[in-house]
Amino acid sequence: MLDILKANLLSPIPLAFALGIFARLVKSEFSLPKDIYSALSIYLLFALGLKGGVELSHATFDEIIAPAGVTLLLGCITPISTFAAMRYLGRFSASDAAGMAAHYGSVSAVTFIAAQQFTLRVGAPAEGFMPTLLTLLESPGIHIALFIGAMQRNRQLIAAGGSAGEHGKITAVLHEVLTGRTMILLVGGLVVGYLMGENGWKSVSPFFDSGFKGALTLFLLEMGVVAGGRLGDLKKVGPFLLAFGVVMPLVHGALGVALGSWAGLSAGGATVLGTMAASASYIAAPPAVRLTLPEANPTYSLTAALAITFPFNILAGIPIYYHLAQRFAA
Repeated sequence: MLDILKANLLSPIPLAFALGIFARLVKSEFSLPKDIYSALSIYLLFALGLKGGVELSHATFDEIIAPAGVTLLLGCITPISTFAAMRYLGRFSASDAAGMAAHYGSVSAVTFIAAQQFTLRVGAPAEGFMPTLLTLLESPGIHIALFIGAMQRNRQLIAAGGSAGEHGKITAVLHEVLTGRTMILLVGGLVVGYLMGENGWKSVSPFFDSGFKGALTLFLLEMGVVAGGRLGDLKKVGPFLLAFGVVMPLVHGALGVALGSWAGLSAGGATVLGTMAASASYIAAPPAVRLTLPEANPTYSLTAALAITFPFNILAGIPIYYHLAQRFAA
């Protein structure tokens, strides 16, 4: 286990991420220009979708049905367990608990990519259709969490003598999430990759495959800068959220690995599924929460997701989930 952790920490992705944090801590002026950062994210997400679509064209229905089923189950469990922990253990308001549940019920695409690269590096590549599971997990958790939050808020309004209302219609939330950049690039890339197949992939792979790791390393460098910028907020969130940001990913990650192994995924595939369950969205979830639960405090969710859970998963979580997957596969 220690060897796996050491190998991960000394690989390019965590090192670049740590360098970004260091640059922010020493108040360096370094930061990627916004347009380059945006271009890198587009490149990574679309490349991920394309490659996943090509691999999906090779998969049979029997291979993917069980993993897809447990992925949807995870999409229901993670927001509910997060809401319960925040509401009943942390004593946070219903809106703040639901906002956190939306972030932890969804998935971080960057963490997913880092997990895929880790499994390749240790010689246990995940199944090619994993990007399909990523798209399945991206949306349900957000909507379940927002539904819980809206119901709790309306119940409190009625109890106080007011009338139930809605700050954001469900159709607007659906549109916000389903037409966001992440979903368009991932789902669109999957469709394009599936339709073009292996022959089409060969013509574009020199661009989308050969430069992928380098682009990811540069992207994680900037993500380190972003995460480092939120470290000061750790003083505001308190000890409960500090513990929550580490313990909840471990719980969800272990559950994801167990369900993935039960569904027939390889050790690499179970690792990636566990990582998806353990991650927290900081791209798709925030605008949806802002639209439906504007009273939820974004400091809690964004700080926990970006300054605690994201670094934990990149630096230590992924090797832990791989170790668990190996144990399940033994």
